[in-house]
Amino acid sequence: MEQVLEQCTLCPHNCKVNRKEGKIGRCKCDDKIKIALVSLHKFEEPCISGKNGSGTVFFSNCNLNCMFCQNYEISHLGKGYEVSVRELARIFIEQQEKGAHNINLVTPTMYVMQIIEALKIAKAEGLNIPVVYNTGGYEKVETIRLLKGYIDVYLPDLKYYSNDLCKKYSKVDNYFENASKAIKEMYNQVGAPEFDDDGMIKKGVIIRHLVLPNYIQNTKNILKWIKENMPDDVYVSIMSQYFPSYKAIKDGKINRKLNKKEYTNIENYIYMLDLKNGYLQDFIEDDNEEQYVPEF
Repeated sequence: MEQVLEQCTLCPHNCKVNRKEGKIGRCKCDDKIKIALVSLHKFEEPCISGKNGSGTVFFSNCNLNCMFCQNYEISHLGKGYEVSVRELARIFIEQQEKGAHNINLVTPTMYVMQIIEALKIAKAEGLNIPVVYNTGGYEKVETIRLLKGYIDVYLPDLKYYSNDLCKKYSKVDNYFENASKAIKEMYNQVGAPEFDDDGMIKKGVIIRHLVLPNYIQNTKNILKWIKENMPDDVYVSIMSQYFPSYKAIKDGKINRKLNKKEYTNIENYIYMLDLKNGYLQDFIEDDNEEQYVPEF
């Protein structure tokens, strides 16, 4: 762990900064673990939240700079508090004791090395529920390989097909190239979802995609790639919950919610592709999507 943090290349930015000396790269993280919220989260996919909720740890900061981020207070502004590896392990155990169906690591990429150490401790102390890696998708295959044996469920976003879009809205190059390779490695590790008798996920990959207004073709390109490049048993989760937040309010293309016509277009395309497994979020006109954003 120490050597990796001395010249950090955990994500595709490859900043090579010495985080142990307090230097920060694009993600704004030094070698300390910073979290913003621990909760029993009930607004994930049904197989993750279940009745009791997902034992969610929201990590502060992010290696993406999405201008529409609904959690911008922690991802952009860095709101949160520091915990040690030992304290993080204790948080995992406490979530299990509260009845969480799983441990849900939200935006964990920057803290992979510390998370691995915390999971070693927690598992030695009795952690036995699935561990979910909930990521924005901007990952390196090499980093995902480090997680083999520690992560049961991968929940990656696949946000953009177009490089122009990822540069415009997340300030990164080659998002799709990196995310698609990482997702294939995730699938190689844990395969398609497997569920227990109560319908809760035990292991596997679910690819998430948030539909953006005015960019329906981006979504179609993503779905087409999944159909043509991933096994038929792969699961997808298509989300309609977008609302303009943070800097998106001032962008002429994404400063509004989806409309019914756009989402129906995507629904029809999914059926046309015959994607067999996953979740399609209900579209509710005038729904208050902001209610699903946690208070940090």
